[in-house]
Amino acid sequence: MRILLVGDVVGRPGRKVLGEHLSSLRQHHCIDLCIANGENAAGGLGITEKTADQIFSAGVDIITSGNHIWDRKDAIRYIERQPRLLRPANYPRGTPGEGVYLHRENNSVPVTVVNVHGRVFIETRFSCPFRATERVLQSRGEGAVVVDLHGEATSEKQAYAHYFDGEVTAVVGTHTHVQTADARILPGGTAYITDVGMTGPSDGVIGVDADRVIEKFYTQMPVRFEVADGPTMINAVRIDIEVGEGKPLATDIEPISIHFE
Repeated sequence: MRILLVGDVVGRPGRKVLGEHLSSLRQHHCIDLCIANGENAAGGLGITEKTADQIFSAGVDIITSGNHIWDRKDAIRYIERQPRLLRPANYPRGTPGEGVYLHRENNSVPVTVVNVHGRVFIETRFSCPFRATERVLQSRGEGAVVVDLHGEATSEKQAYAHYFDGEVTAVVGTHTHVQTADARILPGGTAYITDVGMTGPSDGVIGVDADRVIEKFYTQMPVRFEVADGPTMINAVRIDIEVGEGKPLATDIEPISIHFE
């Protein structure tokens, strides 16, 4: 089985490049399931029903998110009736939506997709991602488990992956929008990368117009950010999963970075 995890989709450029190239990417890599982080899909912050539907139409099966999931009010209503749009599972009890989705298709292995949020350098409204994941694992059935760990700190992501090594199939980090060079299979058989990267403008600063970000840093004054124009890219990882007796674990992880003019 092969799973493709796509880095944070940023604004219209990210949605457009997915619509133009994801189908061929899935076909080329023989992908069975595609997961994308979409929390920046609507104008660079948040997600709406319209932008989510565009991502699904491009060929994404499940959309994960992070701390920007509620930046668009539309998401609050939409997530309650669209189970394939996830918010972090370690939000407080009673928060709209779900942080876990069980994917079943034909005779393929079931895949539990888990979305959790780190707490280092992030608002403290999130409960412990370790304990939240333990609760998911206690209640799940058979099949693979793929985690989108949305967070800032490399150390927290690495510690989380080592803690669940052999218990989950893959831990893929999102949030920083820059693909890291540490994709590997951990000793217990869990695929890991600290950050899968970003899908959207390649010439900005993590997807934002560079001049506006520079102005913000240089002047320390409020600046309205806008999604960058120009060339685009798709960052992703392809994960191969061995299906047999016992827990489905990863056999390979391949970073993908494609640039378009």
